[in-house]
Amino acid sequence: MSKNDVRIALLDMNNNHPNQGMRNIKELSKTFQEQSEYEVSVDVFDVRYKNEMPNIEDFDIFISSGGPGNPHREGYEWEQKFADFLTQIWDHNKSNEQKKYLFLVCHSFQLAVIHFGIANVCKRKSYSFGVMPIHKSEDGEQEFLFKNLPDPFYGVDSRAYQCIEPNQEKLDELGMKIVALEKIRPTVHLERAMMAVRFSEEIFGTQFHPEADPLGFIKNLEDEKNKEAMIETFGMEKYLETIDRMDDDDKIVLTKAQIIPRFLQLASEQITKNLVLG
Repeated sequence: MSKNDVRIALLDMNNNHPNQGMRNIKELSKTFQEQSEYEVSVDVFDVRYKNEMPNIEDFDIFISSGGPGNPHREGYEWEQKFADFLTQIWDHNKSNEQKKYLFLVCHSFQLAVIHFGIANVCKRKSYSFGVMPIHKSEDGEQEFLFKNLPDPFYGVDSRAYQCIEPNQEKLDELGMKIVALEKIRPTVHLERAMMAVRFSEEIFGTQFHPEADPLGFIKNLEDEKNKEAMIETFGMEKYLETIDRMDDDDKIVLTKAQIIPRFLQLASEQITKNLVLG
């Protein structure tokens, strides 16, 4: 491996379901590959459907996608493999100068929250789908990946589960920080779910979809469940307004242009810097 090589592994967690998120993640990775000053390779692993899992020694950066279904264990072989993968990256980073970087989206984020035991992952009262305001926490104000985003910023939410009741003792023990929370709902007496966690300097996760783009969002609305969830959440008028504002430059277009590209850039800089030093 030369000092300018950056090897990216994309973990497809969609279990062979049609999904816009993976298209977006591939697109962001390809754009980075084409525009980067580094020699970038990108490989895709179908974790749930084909039971494929990258060997962490072979890659520097991992992006693990969202996906359908229950984040709690159901007895599949890939579940233990994914848990081992999280442990391996965590342990590697504790004992090596040359770090591994990991970004976790939605379903992958929930799996990591369960794995590290930092919150209660449970079913929501109803399915959430839409373009939601996401609020930075106090720690989120300092978060590098959010640096160019307003507060609140906007992201696509698509989930039946939520991460609530954070275990602050465990978070402190592991050095993790909650950096974003879901929107404030004064009329709803329910705890606000965690929307992003800085697991470590190298590992970051979001409950929302920072990869989403207007095209994918509109495509997802062809699913009746998503459309109904959005109308139930916002009402018809707000639903139509959201569709109308879909490609506003200051909403999901901005979020897509910032979070994952900044993650890839920062990770690549750190990886190649350490290779030069090594």
